[in-house]
Amino acid sequence: MTPPPLIILTGAGISAESGLSTFRDPDGLWARHRIEDVATPEAFARDPARVHAFYNARRAQLRDPAIQPNAAHHAVARLVAAWPAPALLVTQNVDDLHDRAMPGGGGAPLLHMHGELARIRCLACGEGHRWTQDLSTATPCPACGKAGGLRPDVVWFGEVPLGLERIEAALEDCGLFLSIGTSGQVYPAAGFVAALRGRARTVELNLEPSAGTPLFDEAEHGPATRCVPRFVERLLAEWR
Repeated sequence: MTPPPLIILTGAGISAESGLSTFRDPDGLWARHRIEDVATPEAFARDPARVHAFYNARRAQLRDPAIQPNAAHHAVARLVAAWPAPALLVTQNVDDLHDRAMPGGGGAPLLHMHGELARIRCLACGEGHRWTQDLSTATPCPACGKAGGLRPDVVWFGEVPLGLERIEAALEDCGLFLSIGTSGQVYPAAGFVAALRGRARTVELNLEPSAGTPLFDEAEHGPATRCVPRFVERLLAEWR
């Protein structure tokens, strides 16, 4: 038998054991910051310094040597590299831990549908750049030199996620769908499993049951660093 085309969807739960805060847990980022203040185009227009401070703190966290890809990131990278059929890793995460875990630093099999914390975009000229340091309204654009127009290259609430055409095309062909560390509350990603019901094997790997657990064919719950490597090992063994 030929292995089916694979889509892996990941959320903040896969990075939690690396030390990065999730969003919707009781002590997560949205419990400590109002979405309306730091994660909308309107917030940036109203108070760019406040938005920059929020993302500067998160960018600084990624520079911490203690923040590294964990066993779940490495297991996903191994699965994508070893899968003998088309495979696409779609992450809702703006961190770069998947990129660091994958051979060659990410690339074609990895799609950041909510953008990347380590990138910026200029509202004046439209150019994007890799950026790992602090950002302010005084920072000039590396391309056009204009200051005041640089923003984090992440998808804010009210904006359209990236790569939807590519994701929709992959969903058409998908035969195996893995959802790892997601809350099942953020659309359009939360709707992927419903779109695949009856025509693909769907599996949830999450710390605890999500809002979408009843829609999956299979579910395993527990820490990502335990569940994901174990499942990947079994899955690859099925197709050896």
